[in-house]
Amino acid sequence: MVAARVCRFPRRCYNHPMSTRRYRREQDQGGTPREQLKRVTVLRRLLPLVWPYRARFAAATAVLLLGSALTLVYPQAARRAVDASVAGLGTASLDLLALAVAGVFIVNAGATWLRHYLMSWLGERVVADLRARVYRRLLEQPLAFFHDKPSGELTGRLAADVATVQGIVSGELSMALREIVTLVGGLVLLFVQSWQLTLAMLAVVPPLLVLTFGFGKRIRKMSVTVQDKLAESSAQAQEAVGAIATVQAFRREPHEVKSYGARVDDFFGAAVRLSSWRGLFIATMSLSGWLAIATMLWLGGRAIIAGTMSAGDLTAFMLYSSMVAFSLGGLASLWGSLQSAAGATTRLFEIVDREPEIRDPSEPTALPPPIGTVSFERVTFTYPTRKDARVLDDVSIEVAAGETLAVVGRSGAGKSTLAALLYRFFDVDEGRVLVDGVDVRHARLAELRGRLAIVAQEPVLFSGTVAENIAYARPEASTEQIERAAGLAHAHEFVAAFPEGYQTRIGERGVKLSGGQRQRIAIARALLADPRILILDEATSSLDGESEALVHEALQTLMKGRTTIVIAHRLSTVKDADRIVVLDRGRVVDVGSHDALVARPGIYRTLVEHQLVAA
Repeated sequence: MVAARVCRFPRRCYNHPMSTRRYRREQDQGGTPREQLKRVTVLRRLLPLVWPYRARFAAATAVLLLGSALTLVYPQAARRAVDASVAGLGTASLDLLALAVAGVFIVNAGATWLRHYLMSWLGERVVADLRARVYRRLLEQPLAFFHDKPSGELTGRLAADVATVQGIVSGELSMALREIVTLVGGLVLLFVQSWQLTLAMLAVVPPLLVLTFGFGKRIRKMSVTVQDKLAESSAQAQEAVGAIATVQAFRREPHEVKSYGARVDDFFGAAVRLSSWRGLFIATMSLSGWLAIATMLWLGGRAIIAGTMSAGDLTAFMLYSSMVAFSLGGLASLWGSLQSAAGATTRLFEIVDREPEIRDPSEPTALPPPIGTVSFERVTFTYPTRKDARVLDDVSIEVAAGETLAVVGRSGAGKSTLAALLYRFFDVDEGRVLVDGVDVRHARLAELRGRLAIVAQEPVLFSGTVAENIAYARPEASTEQIERAAGLAHAHEFVAAFPEGYQTRIGERGVKLSGGQRQRIAIARALLADPRILILDEATSSLDGESEALVHEALQTLMKGRTTIVIAHRLSTVKDADRIVVLDRGRVVDVGSHDALVARPGIYRTLVEHQLVAA
C-alpha cells in the first residue's frame, strides 16, 4: 500500500483545502464549483417564474418571431433593388418593391409594439410575484435571522435586486430571443448567399466566445460587489433615519452624512469600475464585428470582380453580416447584463430558498379549548448570536389559569426571553415550554400566537391610522368594537379629540403620539385581540406618573379574567401579582408574594430598596 502524500506547504498546494492558490483560483472563477453550479441553477430558475403566464409568453414569442422574420426580408429587398438598378430594368419594379417594403415596415412596427407590451406586462407580473414571494419568506423567518441582517439591506433586496430581475424578464429576455432569432436566420441566409464567405466570417466566432466568457466572469464578480455596496449604503441611511431623534440630539448629523457619503462613494467607485468593464466588453465585441464586416467587404469585392457574385448578392450578404454582427454584439451586451444580474438574483433566491428554523411541525398537535396555563419545564436557552452566554439555565415556572405572575430581576436576567420563548420566536435548547399542556414546538404557530398578546415597553405601532393600529390583530373588527376597546383602554377620549378621530394617521412608529398615548393604543389592540394569555413586558416603566396611572387602570381592565405574566420593574404592576418570580443570571432564585419577598433578605428586597422597583 502506498502512503498518501502529505503536503509540506499546504497553502501552496492547489489540491489542499487550505490552499491559497486554490482559494484565489476559485475566487477568480466566481466561487467554488458548487457555488458556480448554484449560480447557474439560480439563473435558470428565472424561467419557471414565467411558466404560469406561458400563454402570454408564447404570444409574445410568436410576435417576436414574426418581427424577426420580417427584419430578414430587408436585405433581400436591397439585393433586388441593387440588381434591378444595375440591370437597368426601370423604376416600375423599384416602385412596387418600395411599396412592399413599406408594408413590411408597418407590420413590423405593429409587431414590435405588441411584443414590447406583452413582454413588459410579463416582466411586471413576474416581478410582482417574485417580490411577494421574497416578502412572504422574509416574514416567515425567525427573529434570529433579523438579528444578523440589517433591515435596510433586506428592504434593498426587495427594491434594487428585484428591479434588476425585472430588467431581465421584461427587457433582456425579449431582446435575447430577438437577437437569437436574427442571428440564426441571418446565418442560414448567409450560407445561402455564399457559404465560402460565411465560413470565413465565422472564423472570428471562437475568439469572440472566449472574450465573452472571460469578460462575463469579471463582470459578474464586480456586479456582486456593486449590489453589496448599494445594500450597505441603504442600510445605513435607513438606520439613521429610523433613529433621527438620537442623531439630532447628539449632533451627529455631520458624522452620519460623512459616513453615508463614504459608502456612497464606495458604491460609486464600484459602479464606475463595473461600467468601465462592461463598456470595454461591448466595445471589444463591436470592434470584432466591424472588422469581420470589413473583411467580408474586401472578399466580396474580389468575388464581384471575379464574376462569381453580383452586386445585389454582396449587398444582401453585407446586410445579413451586419445583422449577425449586431446580434452577436447585442447578445454579448445581454450576457454582460445577465452576469450583472446574477448577483441580485442569487441574493433574492437566498431568501426564497431559506427554510425558517421556526415553523409549523409536520404533524401539529391541536391546542385544547383555551384554558390559560403556562409551564416552563427545566428550560435552558442561549441566543443563536451569543452562544457563549447562557440566558436561561434550568428554569421551571408554572402559571395557573387566570393567575397573575410577575417576573423581576436585574437587566439581563432573562425576563423578556421568557416571553420570546412563549411566543416561540426561538426554540429552547433544553426543556419544554407548554401552553395549555401542549409543547409550543408541537403546535401551529398561528394557533399558538392567537392565544397570546403582548404589551411591550416600547409598543410597535404602524404608520397607518389609529383604527388600523387598534384592529391590527383583528382586521375584520367593526368600528363599534374598535371604539369599545379604545374606551376600555382609556384611549377614546384623546383619539376623539383629534380632528380626524380614529382616521388620524399617527406617523411611522406612532411618532405623532405621546408615550402614554402609544401605550394605551397598544392596550386597546390587545383588548380587541382578546387573548387568553397576556404578557406585559415592562409596559409602564418609561411613563410619567400621570400617564402611568391611566395606563395602569387600562391594564387592570385588560388583565381581568386572563392569565397574565408581568415583566416589570415598577411596584405598581408587581405588588398586586399573585406570585412573583425572581430571576438572577438566568436562574430562578426566589418565588413568593410581594410582602413575603420584601420581608426576607434577597435580590427582590435589594431591588426595592435601591428603587429599581419604584414605590
